[in-house]
Amino acid sequence: MTTTSPQATDRTDPVHTRLQYQLAVLARRMEQVRASGGGVGTLDRAAYLLLDRLERHGPANVKALAESLGVDSSTVTRQVAPLVAAGLVGRVQDPADRRAVRLALTSRGAGRLDEVRDGRAELTRRLVADWPPEEQHAFCALLTRFNHAMESYTADQQGQPGQPGQPGQPGQPGQPDRR
Repeated sequence: MTTTSPQATDRTDPVHTRLQYQLAVLARRMEQVRASGGGVGTLDRAAYLLLDRLERHGPANVKALAESLGVDSSTVTRQVAPLVAAGLVGRVQDPADRRAVRLALTSRGAGRLDEVRDGRAELTRRLVADWPPEEQHAFCALLTRFNHAMESYTADQQGQPGQPGQPGQPGQPGQPDRR
């Protein structure tokens, strides 16, 4: 199956037209792999990112999770409900304010995250197995850079000061990214 769009090649074929098309194909194929199980587990993107955030940064309240993921608190509340019901995330008392609750990754959630992460890593290894190591590293670096640009763009569109992409902030060209 080819990934070249006739419309993309019939125009002047700027790299940006080809790139946006390839990104659309990538998003579709990622969803197809996720929906089919594809050997990588069945956590959807939102669940994966929430569990990963809790593992990397520890327990957090809904507002902090929402800010770190760039979504509304109501979205996090909806997304975390099935994770709590499945025992992947638990509610713990906030040590700074006993009235407040934080969300924390459970041992079951950590195990599930490891299982899905390992499956995704194995799939990625298979997909790039015939690429030279330097191309694998370059692809990862460029994809990371592209994701940071998307994060900055989103923050700029939402008018969030202090986010990457704001002048003098990490993620801005020429500024170190210390994330």
